[in-house]
Amino acid sequence: MARVVKVFRTLRNNWKKSTFAVCVLSYGGYWLNGKHSDSLLRREACLLAREFGRQQIAPHERLRKATVILNPAACGGKANNLFEKNAAPILHLAGVEVTIVKTDYEGQAKKLMELAEQTDMLIVAGGDGTLQEVVTGLLRRPDQDTICHTPIGFIPLGSRNSLSPSLHLLSDNKVKDITSATLSILKGETVPLDVLQIKGETEQPVFALMGLRWGAFRDVATKISKYWYLGPLKTNAAHLLSTLHEWPLVREVSVSYLDPNLRPPDLSPQKPQRASLLYRIFLRLKHRWSPPVVEPPKVEEPEEWKEEQLSTLELFVQTHNKNPVQRRINDSMMIYAEPDNLTVSEYITVGNKKDQDPTVFTKESTKLEASACRLQLPEGTAGFYNIDNEEYEAMPVEISLLPRKLRFFISAERREQLLAQMQ
Repeated sequence: MARVVKVFRTLRNNWKKSTFAVCVLSYGGYWLNGKHSDSLLRREACLLAREFGRQQIAPHERLRKATVILNPAACGGKANNLFEKNAAPILHLAGVEVTIVKTDYEGQAKKLMELAEQTDMLIVAGGDGTLQEVVTGLLRRPDQDTICHTPIGFIPLGSRNSLSPSLHLLSDNKVKDITSATLSILKGETVPLDVLQIKGETEQPVFALMGLRWGAFRDVATKISKYWYLGPLKTNAAHLLSTLHEWPLVREVSVSYLDPNLRPPDLSPQKPQRASLLYRIFLRLKHRWSPPVVEPPKVEEPEEWKEEQLSTLELFVQTHNKNPVQRRINDSMMIYAEPDNLTVSEYITVGNKKDQDPTVFTKESTKLEASACRLQLPEGTAGFYNIDNEEYEAMPVEISLLPRKLRFFISAERREQLLAQMQ
């Protein structure tokens, strides 16, 4: 008992050192527990991947080939280590023949994809910028109609991964997100995604999976990190200070657009059975003695472009890839224009919401549905677009929809969750 009293007396007399020691030990325990949890997640994922690797293949079959486009600079330079520790072992254990191509500079992925050979699956390991470069490089190829049938997997290694919520169940654990995304590639379930083709007056087209964003909220979002020293108040401060420099922050734009097209029915993945020989002979004889009437070709009516003059705080041209499993009547893109009559307090409130999710819009926003659109900006307009979170100079552009152009791997759990949200 005397020893216990002596210990408590010592702690009381040295309370500063004792408090510091408790803080260090608590943080160390929390850190070790996190490392142990990550190891368990990796082990579980590797055990699942090993089951894929144990599946027998026929003598004439070959191993599946995967080409990985890895951006080592993603996530502050940690992407290479994250991939090697969390994704690469899963692919190797599953018996996949992996070719890893690392990018050295911005824009290299576009050039690599223009020269890439055919593969069984393409895996993008990086963030929004890497994914956009890969998609743009693919769709600029002369043989893009053929190579677009290659399924694409996305392993979220970047600081911004806008497409991940559409394909995977996300958590607060980076290791879990990476391993689950890699396992969804092995399971092979895919979903078609729309693509936006964005073409300026002179440059080659750029392609986007999520959309194009332009306006005041976009401009402020690029400056929020500068006010890091304000902690949780940095978003409010960035929006408030932007109103002090200029108000109202209204953008004028002329939007010409075409009405959406009806979505054709999904083709059956199974080939229809060929008719019997006797039935085919009967049809041939029937067509010989009474040829079918050939209808004259339909004269295509000229496309009718509609035009809207919009005054807005922000314009967002968006695909439906946020929920790719939703059944839709039309193949279309959505054009949202935020109202220009927000007060300063409303502007700050909306800005806070858009900082969390840029695809959140006010009830008063203008909404247009289109299959193609043209954005005409007033002369002398400066600023930048965000195309899938990558910055491009603002200019007049034409945006076309490429419906269900690419197929991406999706986890079965995320698909079921998205379907449940629609009910």
